[in-house]
Amino acid sequence: MVRIIKSIPPGKVITYGRTAAAAGNPLGARQVSRILHSMSRKHDLPWHRVINARGKISLPQGGGYEIQKALLEREGISLSDGGVIDLEKDGWNIGSFLDVP
Repeated sequence: MVRIIKSIPPGKVITYGRTAAAAGNPLGARQVSRILHSMSRKHDLPWHRVINARGKISLPQGGGYEIQKALLEREGISLSDGGVIDLEKDGWNIGSFLDVP
């Protein structure tokens, strides 16, 4: 999973569930969250590019939400007034990544 997360390109996002599924564990979305929480600094992971299945930032306001939003906006990703990211436009097509050995 770390390799997948490290490979998320700037200006793209992926959901916890799609990350887990790509790593071979379709039910491992919470594991992705734990990896991001415990290993982001150690492995320099782009944690801010992982969002929930509804296209929203999972962190609460005052608990990291504003930082994640600012990092995403700096990469050209915009959120709707309701805080939703357009996964069709800004979602990472991980399929091409999986085709590479």
